[in-house]
Amino acid sequence: MAERILVIGAGMAGLCLALALAPTGREIVLVERDAAPPQESADQAFFDWNRRGVGHLRHSHAFLARLRNLIKDNHPALLARLLEAGCREIGFADMLPERLKAEYRPSPGDADMAVLTSRRTTLEWVIRDYAETLANVSIVNSAIVRSLVIEVVEEGQLRVVGLKGEVAGEPAEWRADAVIDAGGKNSQAIEQLIEAGAVIGEECEDCGILYYTRHYRLLPGLDEPPRNKAPGTGDLGFIKYGLFPGDNRCFSVTLAVPEIEMALRQNVVRPEVFDRICAMFPGIAPWTDAARAEPISKVFGMGDLKSRWRSLVAADQRATLGFFAVGDSLIRTNPLYGRGCSFAAIEAYILRDVLEETADPAARARLYDARVKAELTPYFDDMRSQDRASVRRAKNVQDPAYVAPLRARVMTSFLNDGIRIALRSDVALMRAALRDFHMIEPPGVWLKRPGNLAKVLGVWAKGRRRNADLYPPSPGPGRGEMMRGLGLGAEPVAG
Repeated sequence: MAERILVIGAGMAGLCLALALAPTGREIVLVERDAAPPQESADQAFFDWNRRGVGHLRHSHAFLARLRNLIKDNHPALLARLLEAGCREIGFADMLPERLKAEYRPSPGDADMAVLTSRRTTLEWVIRDYAETLANVSIVNSAIVRSLVIEVVEEGQLRVVGLKGEVAGEPAEWRADAVIDAGGKNSQAIEQLIEAGAVIGEECEDCGILYYTRHYRLLPGLDEPPRNKAPGTGDLGFIKYGLFPGDNRCFSVTLAVPEIEMALRQNVVRPEVFDRICAMFPGIAPWTDAARAEPISKVFGMGDLKSRWRSLVAADQRATLGFFAVGDSLIRTNPLYGRGCSFAAIEAYILRDVLEETADPAARARLYDARVKAELTPYFDDMRSQDRASVRRAKNVQDPAYVAPLRARVMTSFLNDGIRIALRSDVALMRAALRDFHMIEPPGVWLKRPGNLAKVLGVWAKGRRRNADLYPPSPGPGRGEMMRGLGLGAEPVAG
């Protein structure tokens, strides 16, 4: 008899599990707290789908190539559905600076370095609809999970055998061979295990930013503005920004504001302030210009951003049997890097392989823990290091008397005048760096290759004057200029 798998949550992590496990023949039941989505259109899903359990549902989203390729290789019909629904593929050639496009010649693997971008609601709406067509996948909607069903196998050894809760107000209980927590950051399953005596490790720290997103749609008859040298993403120390082309003539802009920028973060949620900030970025202003596009949403804010890693296997190798976690229930990351959905999908496919490899519950727990750590720890550590550096930089930007020490100035120059400028001058270097960006290779590996490092050092050695034509325009104003332009001081503007 095929194994029965219960999944807490039918969000992106739960859907990744359905895609990974359905072809194995197991029965997959996703228990979802929210009601089913509207069926009519992607627009209706965006405007009307109430997803209380997904706080970042209407923030900018993109699938890195690592996730896009998992879909292409395992569910090509799903990729076709996503494209038919209006999702966009932004390929390697599209990401090249204009000066490199003329000399670009396709290379093997370039076609697989594509970002899949869309409104999050459209991505989830299409994937969910496809998952429900799979013969052995079902979704129980409007179902609230109250508790795990936990058995004590022997002293100090727990096993999860099901869930208890309610559906539309009626008591319900589900039993299964394994339970997977894909309920996101607010799931209580891990806490229940800890209360029952499970030993679960956790590392957690603040990301140091808050996230703000607004969606827009191009006006009838108008196209996206032509690409220019001004970047569509940028980091000014006191604010980060990103432009995300979406589906069906929509796009979004996300602004990430450090926690210590109190006046800015308390006012950016005001639509008029958000739009004025967008107008200050040369790479964003042509898109949000009222003559070209109109807002279709309020400004959505998201806080409580943390990097968190949980280990479900104790130091003595004991673990709760029949229980796994995927997505934010297991590993949370700063959404700024766009790796959350990719992490969830990678975990889901690792779990698929583990379940296929052995039926022993203890061995499954250990293998899953070890393989997730081996695969994802380098990315997690890299993101956490970047967050810490951003927190330090945001603090320094606020201090007009701050003078960076020599080592910090050298490292900043190596990044801004070496790496970034070298990437704008060499297709092969850009290709290598984007393999890192897309999680096709571990972070930093490309720069450790002697040939790539030599190229970067060679560009850096030329200096800013000789490389002047390689620099993009300024991404935006300085902190003082922006704050003055917005009428913001140390305190938020009233009203």
